[in-house]
Parts: sequence; structure tokens; C-alpha cells
Amino acid sequence: MNADGSEQWALITGARGGIGRALVDRFKEDGFRVIGTDIEEHSEQSDYFIPYDLQRLVHRAEAREDFREKVKRIVGSRGLSALVNNAAVQILGSVRELSVEDLTKTFDVNVFAPFVLIQAMLDELILGAGAVVNISSIHARLTKPEFVAYATSKAALSGLTRALGVEIGEQVRVNAIAPSAIETPLLAAGFAAAPEVQSTLADLHPVRRIGDVTEVADLALFLASDKARFINGAVYELDGGIGVRLHDVR
Repeated sequence: MNADGSEQWALITGARGGIGRALVDRFKEDGFRVIGTDIEEHSEQSDYFIPYDLQRLVHRAEAREDFREKVKRIVGSRGLSALVNNAAVQILGSVRELSVEDLTKTFDVNVFAPFVLIQAMLDELILGAGAVVNISSIHARLTKPEFVAYATSKAALSGLTRALGVEIGEQVRVNAIAPSAIETPLLAAGFAAAPEVQSTLADLHPVRRIGDVTEVADLALFLASDKARFINGAVYELDGGIGVRLHDVR
């Protein structure tokens, strides 16, 4: 709730994923009403759920207008207090394997969709004295082989965050979170055949563990709140210290 008792609304993309579910739960716990969106057709957690293909949103002006009108009908005159751009795709492959289509899909979802959503929702965000939180990645700065598409898109998202912080920060604050490895069903599935590799990855973090989805959600809520009202254009590294550690010595 706002100080005057009115409802606060948050729009969260990728609401069906591991981090997305945690985001929805955390914002609701804090009193927000949540509109979730994902390519899936159901979400039992959000107050409202709008199934949408973000690539369609990027490439079709009428889709953006349709989405905006759906959100406006829900939030009414209260506007949006938060937009969390969490949805992402991760297409792995070497430079010889990746296709232009792979990069196009990656940038559509990971970069262009956050931009067009901020653009489409700007009036609602201004009305609701809202803030934007983009979920970037440690891969924006530190990456490894076969992450060319994903890492480049996340670097672009972090750059977009900084640029929009300058462009619209007087009216809508824009910040990002760049997590390292986070314990999600997708990550667990990736290590299912080699749990010892996941254990090694955890130990590489100076805190000796992988991050939890609730930690991403807690930081997102803080950045969207008035407690962070002087934070703008920032990219917070939520990485357990792995981004500052040398790996040639113990």
C-alpha cells in the first residue's frame, strides 16, 4: 500500500520461472498487487496474469497497444508502482553454431522487450511514481564459452539500464540486478547429471554457496521502493563475491 492507503501495482515478466515466482511472492508479501506475464497460460500466484509472447510484443505495434490497454484496465488511475523485467531466454552455442535467428530471439526477449515495455508503460509508471528493475546477469561483465548470445544481450540490458536512468530518471528510476548462479529448477536440472560440478561452482563463490531466488526478489523489492529513491541507473552485482575473486590462487 502507498502511504495514503491506495493500492500499489507491480508488473512482473517471466512470472512462471524460478526467480519470477519468488518476485511475485515477495512483492505480494509487501502489499503489492501483482500482474504477472509469461508465455505460459496460467499462474496461480499473480493477482492477474496476462499470457504474452514477448517477441510478438516487440515486433507488433498493435500487440504493444493491446498489452498496454490490458494493464491500464487493471491498474486504473493508480498507475504502476513497479515494472520488473525478469523474462529471459538463454540459447547456448559456440560462435560457429549460433545462428542470426538465435541472436535475434535472445535480443528480442532479453533487451528489446524490456525497452518496449518501459516505453509502453511509461505514462502508467509516471502516474504511479513507479520504478523499473531489470534482471541482468553476471554474464554482462564476466562470461564463459558458448554464452555469446546471452552474455551480449545482458551487457546490452545493463547498458540500457544506465542510459534510461539518465534519460527518464527524473520521473522513473531505472536500476538492474546482475545475479551470478541462482538456485532455480532450471539450474538444478542442468547439474542433475553432475551434482559435484554444482558443488564446485558453489565453492567458487567466496560465500561458499549459490544464491537463492528470494535474495533476488528482496533486492528487486528494495530497488522498487522509496528506500532506494536516490538509486538510479545502477547495476547491482548479486554474486556472492565471485565477481571480485581471483581464481589462480586459493
